[in-house]
Amino acid sequence: MTSTSTPPGLTRFNELEEQAASAALHEVCASTAWTRRLLAARPYATPDGLYAASDAAMAELTGADLAEAMAGHPPIGRPEPGDPTSAREQSGMSGAGDGLRAEMLELNLAYQERFGHVFLICATGRSAEEMRDAVRDRLGNPPEKEREIVRTELGKINRIRLTRLVEEDRRRMSTDTTASVSTHILDTSAGRPAEGVAVRLSARPGPQAAWQELGGSATDADGRCKDLPALPEGTTHVRLDFEVEPYFLKKKAEAQQDAPAHRDSGAVFFPEVAITFAVTAGEHYHVPLLLNPFGYSVYRGS
Repeated sequence: MTSTSTPPGLTRFNELEEQAASAALHEVCASTAWTRRLLAARPYATPDGLYAASDAAMAELTGADLAEAMAGHPPIGRPEPGDPTSAREQSGMSGAGDGLRAEMLELNLAYQERFGHVFLICATGRSAEEMRDAVRDRLGNPPEKEREIVRTELGKINRIRLTRLVEEDRRRMSTDTTASVSTHILDTSAGRPAEGVAVRLSARPGPQAAWQELGGSATDADGRCKDLPALPEGTTHVRLDFEVEPYFLKKKAEAQQDAPAHRDSGAVFFPEVAITFAVTAGEHYHVPLLLNPFGYSVYRGS
């Protein structure tokens, strides 16, 4: 569907000083040439104009430009600490077991040895198994074909990130007509924020209605999710699903150091935590999760 009006987020982007706009675009794509082309084409009347400019700029990138763009992406399954964007996009890896993670690491290394750069795929919405199968299939490609596949995948990622940029102000304005939600996680057994936990947000318009999954994010270095999706108008109930098992498997040595030895079976007692609560339009709900290996608590914060 073609956009016919300029949303507030796009207007804000159009009006940014060049340095600030450049920084915003660099968060989308690390290619300097891509950023310059999109800056030069401002202002954009519609989101579709922005997305088309991104596609055109991507088509013109040289091999060196593509390498620069790829350098901004961490390996699949290993997002950089403090990079909630990549963690959110790679959330399909959050529930992967140790065996699959080890296999993915081996395949990533084989890919990098063959092609000289990180394996890149638009990971949004893909499961860990789908990403593993993709890298397996692409290992057999000739370098020229693989470079064009990478170009296509980068274009998809850029469009998703630009969409979030354009809709940012729309999410912030959502409290005028509906509730808004935020959360953060504290690992009480370690006395610090829980980083890298995938969080999914769902909503429904009544107690008997079906849940609609709206999307998700991942906690940053402060344990916070700063970019959860907006709630639709008419939302009366919200559910937050926290995928805590991967976090505790990774942090087991620290998180379970005080647990009784006979209870340390190696399994995570609560692999997922689901919190459901009622909301009222016009109000903000901050719901912190206090977490330890054998229990949790939540409350409405401020």
